[in-house]
Amino acid sequence: MSSEKSSSYKGLTEARRRANKKYNARFVEIKVRVTREKRSLIKEHAEKMGESATAFINRAIDKAMQRDLGE
Repeated sequence: MSSEKSSSYKGLTEARRRANKKYNARFVEIKVRVTREKRSLIKEHAEKMGESATAFINRAIDKAMQRDLGE
């Protein structure tokens, strides 16, 4: 007898797909190339700060732009 639980998850509903598409349409991607090691450091730092890597990178960009503009 298997101890694995079966899931009732059937995938995204059509309404959820539309909502995701609408939400994601607000954003564009900027690709940044880093080494695997640096990516790990970024992810670890973001976790320590209680945020995602994306949130951390956006915060770092905002702070750098404020600093550069003397705000």
